[in-house]
Amino acid sequence: MAGRGGNAALASLGAVALRDRLASGALRAAELVDACLAQVEAREAEIGAWAFIDPAQARAEAARLDGLRASGRPIGPLHGLPVGIKDIIDTAAMPTENGAAFDKGRRPTEDAWAVARLRAAGALILGKTTTTELAFLEPSKTRNPVNPAHTPGGSSAGSAAAVAAGMAPLAVGTQTGGSVIRPAAYCGVVGFKPSFGAIGRSGVLTQSPTLDTVGVFAADLTGAALLADALFGHDPGDPATAPAAPPRLLETALSDAPVTPAFAFVRPPEWALADADTQDAFAELAALLGDACDSVDLPAPFAEAAPLRETINAAEMAKCYHRYAARGRATLSPTLTAFIERGEATLAKDYLAALDWRAVLNAGLDQIWRRYDAILTPATPTPAPEGFASTGPAIFNGLWTFCGTPAVTLPLLEAGNGMPIGVQLVGRRGDDARLLRTARWLTTRLAAQAEG
Repeated sequence: MAGRGGNAALASLGAVALRDRLASGALRAAELVDACLAQVEAREAEIGAWAFIDPAQARAEAARLDGLRASGRPIGPLHGLPVGIKDIIDTAAMPTENGAAFDKGRRPTEDAWAVARLRAAGALILGKTTTTELAFLEPSKTRNPVNPAHTPGGSSAGSAAAVAAGMAPLAVGTQTGGSVIRPAAYCGVVGFKPSFGAIGRSGVLTQSPTLDTVGVFAADLTGAALLADALFGHDPGDPATAPAAPPRLLETALSDAPVTPAFAFVRPPEWALADADTQDAFAELAALLGDACDSVDLPAPFAEAAPLRETINAAEMAKCYHRYAARGRATLSPTLTAFIERGEATLAKDYLAALDWRAVLNAGLDQIWRRYDAILTPATPTPAPEGFASTGPAIFNGLWTFCGTPAVTLPLLEAGNGMPIGVQLVGRRGDDARLLRTARWLTTRLAAQAEG
């Protein structure tokens, strides 16, 4: 095993650099897994990012992958890269317990579609990352690696924390409100929630079929693009997906923008919830972008988006989680129980009317896409709150989940207390590759100005 300094050096490399070293033979999968496991050993007691991890199993899989490469047979685009999988995504070789007491000890017989895609691409499934109870709001055991006195967010808390702590270069999560973007922003990593229907959900716990979206975490933008590239595709078991040509996310993200991107700085309807650090940081960022950024107001109907999304989420949760409620509500958290009961009380006319609003809101966004490449907006109202009473508000994320648009958060800003402030970029639905290219342009621009 590499020394502690070597582990830290490997952990600091981006996934694309690791991929290239693994493909060339300059790095063995066994060495990388050992480095990741050393980080787990060093920080897991403090952070609690994993619901399940078996070092012996991980090392055996690394040895198999090293043998495959040594044989001269073809290797996949993620060959040897360790990936953490949120514990609501089925894995045949590991438990999937959904953060729920009822599912303790549950072992699926098949991999989820997304996990099967990862294995086919040569990824090494390192373990299962923590989730909040049934991917809702009850906090998990996980702590924020930047400062363990602060929440890591949720519900994909373990995925964000594992990447932030260098325990895994890549991880997979899900978002129904803000469960990818929020924890990524809080923990200071890149989180990418693609367009609705981009990644198949067969074998993933269903909370809200209209909203549930699989997303990814990485230390940098190109790592997120690399992982998402392997996951985009048609899942016959998920009607939200459709046959389509590969989007070439990484290739596009690495390409130069043909012109300087135009950004629409949007203050969401709940802008008053943003603290002074966040408001000041985004005012400075917009000013720094100069003519490339305009302040843009969302049309008035967007003020209704948050309660409409909650209506859909509650109604569909009441249906999808009926089996849990029927088996004993006393074992569920009061927060989850109350939301299920809200869904049970939702009238059909209100639910159906809420569904109609996605088209209305996207029509309003079309006015922005005619002129701008991306919306620039905070990922969260504040940096990660101190304490663990909640996972923090998802109010700056739910709108984009409702609309089905792609969103990415970039760890580009910092609060006065040293906690990360995520810069969220939002793109047109289906235009994921262009969004990632724009995000890379922004990252590169800010890095150049910081060096200058």
